[in-house]
Amino acid sequence: MLKIAFPYIAQPHQTLHSLPIAMEIASRHPEAEVHVACTTNAHLDYARTLGSLYPQARARYDLLKMPDFLRRKIEQNGPGVAGKLASLFLNRDYFSRFQAIVVPERTSLYLRRMGIRKPRMIWTRHGAGDRAIGFAKDVKEFDFVLLSGRKVEERLLSQGAITPGRYYRGAYAKFDIVRRMARNRPALFENDKPIVLYNPHFSGKLSSWPTLGEEILQYFAHQDRYNLIFAPHYRLFDKRRQEGEALANRFAGHSNILIDPGSPRSIDMTYTMAADLYIGDVSSQVAEFLIRPRPCLFLNAHHVEWQEDRNYRFWKLGDVIENTSNLGETIENAFTHHNAFLEAQREYVLETFEFPNDGPTAPGAADAIIDYLKRAA
Repeated sequence: MLKIAFPYIAQPHQTLHSLPIAMEIASRHPEAEVHVACTTNAHLDYARTLGSLYPQARARYDLLKMPDFLRRKIEQNGPGVAGKLASLFLNRDYFSRFQAIVVPERTSLYLRRMGIRKPRMIWTRHGAGDRAIGFAKDVKEFDFVLLSGRKVEERLLSQGAITPGRYYRGAYAKFDIVRRMARNRPALFENDKPIVLYNPHFSGKLSSWPTLGEEILQYFAHQDRYNLIFAPHYRLFDKRRQEGEALANRFAGHSNILIDPGSPRSIDMTYTMAADLYIGDVSSQVAEFLIRPRPCLFLNAHHVEWQEDRNYRFWKLGDVIENTSNLGETIENAFTHHNAFLEAQREYVLETFEFPNDGPTAPGAADAIIDYLKRAA
């Protein structure tokens, strides 16, 4: 019996990138025992809810060992670096029981430094953007890696982070579970005006939110042509939840503005599927948005020389602006001139994602993991 752990020690947005693979292994491979493990009860409940979309899956759900005071702190303030490392360190005995540990993040590599050598470490990645963080040097420490498409494969191969036989190309499991969830999505606004999604990143060094965010919200609050969804990266308000709630309350009187500082809908593609125009900076959610090519607008709030920087490759898929002085005109131009970017967007999606037979990708990833573990035994 192959025992495989799928731990979730970070924010819940990462769950959708690997849980479908866990469910497919638990459905397709009776020789495998799948354990889904979380740091908090809320996260475990979320994982169970997602897992219920796979009624054939025989998975077990485990709450990781954690002192009550620390678990409460993580529940209230989100899992910082210390909380993630504690989740690993305090559960070394638990993790040592498995043949493989499958994760969407890289922090779990610290298990190696904590003396956990037996399990194979498998990385699903989370997101499909171009930023350097997705191509870090420690990727080569994983035993097996899942890739969304050719773009990621070529970049990781070029830096020696992966080797043939130890990766699988063509998996973006989040799309699988989003399809299962999408059958009963309600309308977000009570009108048919175009919907604009503003999705800034959480990092102050990269995000447009600190300098341009308020101006963008005020623009939409004082016009009646568009609806706005403000749904930033989940981590923007993860440690400032009261601030996010206060912001939502401040704009609650505007029927054309929906502010979501971090609900499940902000991470399950509810908004990227609903929007007609994407406004953002460096979040990889733009890659998910472009699965159906639509207009994009990028905010260069930090005046980056981006044109030849491969970390900003996706900024070639729409107009790039450095301020909001002519935001209304810029948005209108993004709609009217979208054809100028359409072919580039289509090519970007083809390089970023692969869909064997236009079907789900998690089954292939599940089979690839089991095949690798049997070969490596």
